Amino acid sequence: MSPAASQKVATAAGGPQAVDLTRVRPYGDALDDGAVMLSFSLPVPFGPEAQEAGRALCRQMGLREPQVYHAHDLGAGFTYLTLYAKCPHTIDFTKISVPSLAVAKLDRKGIDDLWARHFERRLRVLGACTGDDAHTVGIDAILNLKGYHGDKGLEAYRAFEVFNLGAQVRNEVLLGRVRELGADVVLVSQIVTQKDCHRTNLAELIDLAEAEGLRERVLFVCGGPRLSHPLALELGFDAGFGPGTQPSEVAAWIVQELVERYA
Repeated sequence: MSPAASQKVATAAGGPQAVDLTRVRPYGDALDDGAVMLSFSLPVPFGPEAQEAGRALCRQMGLREPQVYHAHDLGAGFTYLTLYAKCPHTIDFTKISVPSLAVAKLDRKGIDDLWARHFERRLRVLGACTGDDAHTVGIDAILNLKGYHGDKGLEAYRAFEVFNLGAQVRNEVLLGRVRELGADVVLVSQIVTQKDCHRTNLAELIDLAEAEGLRERVLFVCGGPRLSHPLALELGFDAGFGPGTQPSEVAAWIVQELVERYA
């Protein structure tokens, strides 16, 4: 067990309180009270029966003392509920391990200098929103010169030659451009997630890339509000970035990863 994992004291609301990291549960008003809040919709008419149905579901989840905090009629026989309850379960925090991106934080000059020391050409980066996804704000923030929150996009770097393919790009079309341009990196943004369509679309892209012999020589990266590095690895990508990612984070990872692999 690491020193951090074995720590038994944490600072909580109201000052330092003893916390057993091998038995962690949610808290609301007081440490270890198990308080949780849930919100969901039910396909039942609004009324007291709908509220009791919500409480019954919470009890079936193993939650105790469920209380309906808010309920309103969504129309057409649907009800929206917000409930408070108490969770009796605990987790052993010391046994949790999550894959993370090993990347040193670098500014734009540091990234360009690292690239210049190891590469004789600019790295070709292709980005797109694929499938039916038409929400380009995320990929534009990473790639375009303007960037995001004062952090310039990849177009601002000497290290990269950037191709932003835009929205609703079919996976086959994207891979065709990868071959045509000799891309080093593919960035895919997925905002739309209904019925897990982002998972299906991303997994299909990797399957096609493997079938066409492109997977091993190209870095595949995905990003979006419901994406993370562990999920990206599960889907066959090299890396995944979640909400709030800065362009410089992506740029630093790309150059460092390619240096480690090829330079």
